[in-house]
This record gives sequence, C-alpha cells and structure tokens, in this order.
Amino acid sequence: MTLHLHGLGHAHPENEIDNRLLESLEIGTDDAWIVERTGIRSRRTVLDLEYIRATRNRDVRAAREAQTITAGELGRRAAELALARAGLTASDIGWVVAGSSAPERPTPALAGSVAGAMGVEVPVFDLNSACTSFLVQLHMMAALRDDAAPRYVLLVVPELMTPVVDYDDRTTAVLWGDGAAAAVVSLTEPGVATIESTEIASSPAGADKVVIPRAGYFGQEGRQVQVFAIRKTLEGWARLREYAEQAGPERAHHFVGHQANLRVLENVCERGEIAADRHHHNVEWFGNTAAASAPSVMSQNWEKWAADDDVAMVGVGAGLTWGSALVRFTKTVGVQS
Repeated sequence: MTLHLHGLGHAHPENEIDNRLLESLEIGTDDAWIVERTGIRSRRTVLDLEYIRATRNRDVRAAREAQTITAGELGRRAAELALARAGLTASDIGWVVAGSSAPERPTPALAGSVAGAMGVEVPVFDLNSACTSFLVQLHMMAALRDDAAPRYVLLVVPELMTPVVDYDDRTTAVLWGDGAAAAVVSLTEPGVATIESTEIASSPAGADKVVIPRAGYFGQEGRQVQVFAIRKTLEGWARLREYAEQAGPERAHHFVGHQANLRVLENVCERGEIAADRHHHNVEWFGNTAAASAPSVMSQNWEKWAADDDVAMVGVGAGLTWGSALVRFTKTVGVQS
C-alpha cells in the first residue's frame, strides 16, 4: 500500500541546557570536551533548570515533579504544527499512534495523553521501539490495507529523556535533550510526499546494550553501540540510495540520520559519500531527542523540501533495533496544486 505524508511538526521545551550549565555541575566536563566528542552545544529539557543544578536529578522519581511540561502537551504542540501544515484540524484525525523511549508511565497509552491534550476522542495506541519508534510507526502504517485505517492518522513521538538522565554522569548528561515530532499520514489521500521502501529490523541478543530500568537512569555500552550505529546507518543509507537512484538522476538525495552524536553522523557522511549540503541535522543545538530526532530534523527543514527531493531517514536504537524509510516528495512544500 502507499502511505502518503501530509504534514510534519516538531516541538521542543523552552528550558535550555547549554554546555556552560553542564560545566557548572563540576562533573569533569567542559564545552571543549563535549564538542570534541559529540558536537553538541545545547539541548532542551522539560525539567526546571534550578532542579538540575540543585539535585543533578539524583532521584528520578522526583524528576516528574520537576517537569515544566508533560509528554502529552509536548506531543500536542508538535501535532498542531503537523496539522496546520497539512491544512487539517484535530477533528480530521481518526487515530492517534504514539511512541516513546521513556514514557512517563507504563499505563495508559501515551497516545491517550496526546489525544487528551488535543481534545479528540478517537482510538489511541502506542507502537514503541525506542529510538526507532517513528520508523516502526511508518512501516506498520505502510503495511495496512487501504480500508484498515481511518482517512487521516496522527503519528507522534514525544520524548522526555532528561528526566531519566544522571547529571552526575558526564558520559550521558551531555547527550540527551527533550523534544517531540508528529506526522499526519493517510493510506488513501495523496499528500506532499509518499513513504517508500520502509524497513525495520532488530537483534534482541543486544537488548542489554541500551537500557532504561523502571525508576532508573538511561545506560548504554557506549563504544559498542556507537560502532553498531555507524554500521547499520551506513547499510540503511546504501539501500535507500540504491532504491532512490532507480527513479532517475533528476531527483536529489538527502540524508537524515538518528541524531545521537554529530561526530557519528559525520563519520557516516564521510564513509557514505554524503555531501555536506545533503546532510541535515539538529543534534548540535537540541541533543539526542531519541525517536523524535530524525523526524524533527525533517520538520525543521519543512519549507525547504521540493518536488524532486528524496530524503533517506535512517535510525538505530535500543533493542537493538534499526530501521529506515525514504520520504519521496511529489510536491514542493507550500505550493498548492
């Protein structure tokens, strides 16, 4: 089946954790150390900044009380932008499908929190696959029959990662930011782009390499995960580029990877022969926003996409999981047919 994209949206909290704030925590890091290793200069958080300075989030249960915004509200903000770009309203949505690497609570579904914040009464459910959740949502929607879903579906990935960060640990404190991304898709109504060549995969043998225990901190085997991420991203890019090239040389090929680390992305671009002007990213100023990272880059560049653009989205995540999708623009964004 053909999955059509109508609009993308993103949202980030107002509170900013820049490298100077992390320096002030005296955890053995500074701006030069962070930029050299990760390329990250800033990230956003739903936490109160004074809470981070005073406690370094030593009790993750208390972090929920220190939040200035909920996942449902952040998802709503991203959804409203996606709807506006699609020329639709919340009443047009028939399903809300959500996903998150670190949901605020196991029950009920995060999608219900987003739908509640939007004020809509529709079926809601979650599809979670950590940082690849958005790609899994696209893949599963693309696999449905035309008559299996309502006319328009909202996909949303609100990611509140900073509440599960240990701000005494410089190796993880420098990485994470909070954000949300959303997409309006349809199986029956043509939009500005189609979702092509989706793929999802996993290696459960690596399930212990990246974890967030309940009421615990994010943790990973950093070096092993980084090597895995580079390899799987390169493989995903190669497959999507080969697929895109079948459409002819007149189409422009763009790359948006999982925004875990700018240095990792630069490594991928060098080895994958991706030109700088075809590599789109936001990790430098927003950090790793998990499943929201790649679609938020797509959304932040929304006005730039033209009818001859093919955008390869490739992601990796806990599980270990990886996935990809080609977004093929059939119209220039903002130009009405």
